[in-house]
Amino acid sequence: MFKGRHFDRSVILLCVRWYLAYGLSLRDLEEMMEERNIHVDHSTVHRWVLRFSPQLLERFNKRKRAVT
Repeated sequence: MFKGRHFDRSVILLCVRWYLAYGLSLRDLEEMMEERNIHVDHSTVHRWVLRFSPQLLERFNKRKRAVT
């Protein structure tokens, strides 16, 4: 899923998770990554969200237990 990406998968997952869970803006995420010495553009984070959020949702739903 993350093969051939410039950034480590932990950085990608962290950005996507924070964007979806906490409602942060893309520029806020860019600044937060800059504080951690990871230089990522806000448009890159947006592309990650568009690409990986449907795939992650599908994987999470497969592992979710049925509620009865």
